[in-house]
Amino acid sequence: MMFKRAFIALMFGGFLLAGTSNSFAQDYYIYVAAESDDQVHLVHFDAESQKGEIAETIEVGTWPQENEGPHGLTVSPDGDHWFVSIAHGMPYGKLWKFETGTNEFVGEVELGLFPASMEISSATGLLYVVNFNLHGDMEPSTVSVIEPETMIRLDDIETGIMPHGSRINSSGTRQYHVSMMTDELMEIDTETLEVIRRLKLSENGMNQQMSASSDHSNMDHSSMNHGEMKMHKPVEKPTWADPHPTNSMVYVAANGSDEVLEINTDKWEITNRWDTGKAPYNLEVSHDGEMLVVTYKGEGATGIWDLKSGKELAKIQNSRKVSHGVAISADNKYAFISVEGIGGEPGSVDIINLETLKRVDVVETGKQAGGIIFWKQQM
Repeated sequence: MMFKRAFIALMFGGFLLAGTSNSFAQDYYIYVAAESDDQVHLVHFDAESQKGEIAETIEVGTWPQENEGPHGLTVSPDGDHWFVSIAHGMPYGKLWKFETGTNEFVGEVELGLFPASMEISSATGLLYVVNFNLHGDMEPSTVSVIEPETMIRLDDIETGIMPHGSRINSSGTRQYHVSMMTDELMEIDTETLEVIRRLKLSENGMNQQMSASSDHSNMDHSSMNHGEMKMHKPVEKPTWADPHPTNSMVYVAANGSDEVLEINTDKWEITNRWDTGKAPYNLEVSHDGEMLVVTYKGEGATGIWDLKSGKELAKIQNSRKVSHGVAISADNKYAFISVEGIGGEPGSVDIINLETLKRVDVVETGKQAGGIIFWKQQM
């Protein structure tokens, strides 16, 4: 297979000792997809100089005349491989696998329509990717289950309409994602490969709680049909879900109602609704569980929230107008925000210091920066 590939060679210096303090300078590495340029960038951020740069650009398209749209990204738990969903398939998308560091292509597998976000379960070792089906019919889509070592597609789990924004809990036993067009949070058992619960997020929607199984035996089909589902206008229009690392909460970006929803998975109910900036799109809980970082796609800003108080600590204007993804460093010190840009302008990665709540640098990328994932940090 021939790949369009550009390599920007950079020699990273030795590991740096920061100034006269007892702390050590850190180097941070992040992968970000430039969807309209068929590129994935490896971004390097030097905490001592507070400067970021593109370390390498990996061209991921196979058809020079087509935009194939690298969209979602994830890194394997051992950090040895990264994966990208190629969303603009003809008609189906693909999952591509690369080695980290060398960024050499390893393999691929076909997925569903417009594959988007994904993650690997620490419990099963399997990769779960939602098929967003952005340009298809308004009908239930799927979550594809991949064995990442062999790149074999094992199963497709039927879920809601336009599933998006998926993440797996810290124990690896549950995968959460949202169904944008039916205002639902979905919960998948990563071992049985079934949707076991679904929660209606809109206050005036259909039943607030619904159970789900592979045969849908617990759902009341007398009160709804697929025609009604196609006509359903979402109120919350949820776009992302992320479980808390240490407790039973899941946080959902409600893009349509300008809210973040807090869901208690023990009670399986919404426990808090927090008003946010315009059109929250992506969010991530810090690894210590103390902060929530939310992109506001409708106003080109990022909100930093304190989860204990439920208060927004800061709203930081992004470098361009269309804020997209969030990746938080392993030490919880920095948030890396992908910003799409508009039209033909480049995208960017905004780097936010989570201690000072200030933007410290901007790294320009290819067009429509979207999917973003933290890889590693080192001294």
